[in-house]
Amino acid sequence: MHPLLTHWRGLAVYLLAWALAGPALALLLHVLRIAPVGAAMPWTMPLCAVFAFMLLATYYPCRSRPFGTGPWTTALAHRGALVGTLAATMLGLALAWDAAGTLFGHARGWVGLSAGGITLLAVTLLGLLTLAVLAHDLLIAFQASQNAAMRESQARLLARDMELQLLRLQIDPHFLFNSLNSISALTQFDPAGARAMAIDLAQFFRQTLDLAGRERIRLQDELALVQHYLAIERQRLGDKLATAIEASDDALPALLPPLTLQPLVENALKHGLRPRDDGGLLQIQALVRDGWLHVAVRNPVPVAHLPSGTPTDAGLGLGLRNLRERLAAQYAGRAHVHWGPTPEGFAVELTVPCETLP
Repeated sequence: MHPLLTHWRGLAVYLLAWALAGPALALLLHVLRIAPVGAAMPWTMPLCAVFAFMLLATYYPCRSRPFGTGPWTTALAHRGALVGTLAATMLGLALAWDAAGTLFGHARGWVGLSAGGITLLAVTLLGLLTLAVLAHDLLIAFQASQNAAMRESQARLLARDMELQLLRLQIDPHFLFNSLNSISALTQFDPAGARAMAIDLAQFFRQTLDLAGRERIRLQDELALVQHYLAIERQRLGDKLATAIEASDDALPALLPPLTLQPLVENALKHGLRPRDDGGLLQIQALVRDGWLHVAVRNPVPVAHLPSGTPTDAGLGLGLRNLRERLAAQYAGRAHVHWGPTPEGFAVELTVPCETLP
């Protein structure tokens, strides 16, 4: 919707200006001895009402193809075609309505435009439409700037919320207790395994602290964090946990917000593999295609969730929606997150623009 249509005071001023333009134009035609006021008013008033809304309508084509989203020559040609088409349409309406004056007893029409008058009217319409397009381009640029500032603010809030979640994870008593309990149990019959698990736990927390302060990290670093997390869980789940991580060489340096995949892996274990008696295979796949980074996390689900394949825990859906909102804010709506059942169980797929460090 045009911003002016939601701003009643501004719309009232705009329409009032056009309402005054009708009598002013009729008076000008009378002063120039082109037509008396009584004949000019029925011609100028309806045209000014129609032209007022036609000028507002230029907002929508300008918004559909703003400058900065493609070659400027294409946008300029689009606007040139828009101005030319609307000017011809408005000129045709003006001439047709002038000729309609013959139906009301005016032999030459309402004002009887001469060739010079038609040329002057055409130039005037071209000027008005050009000004309208320029004004709308400025308005669209201002709106884009405001939206960018709003998205930046939302991203900061989401980042702050993510930092709080990281702090909660760092001192999560359940995760820490289970890990330490497993290490304690391993020390009795597998000291080497206990030592390896302690190292993975330390590396996981160290990397979590390190990644918390960054805006973007490489997929390679995110996968390293995930592997430390999986190593800890593998000590607890044993043969129930099988993993397959496939990432193409061009995907590894791609950037994404920290802790994008780790919560997905945690959800896959919590809602998928752990409740199953036989565990299952957790798959992570990443590749780059046509300038986009595609990442998928797939896991089996408990038999109770089949055939829908969708876990019933509300926390899963909330976590995925939070991830979608976080990526939407970070990438200005260019990121996509989809999830749902698959023949193998459940999958989460995310797509973000492929960006790398310079």
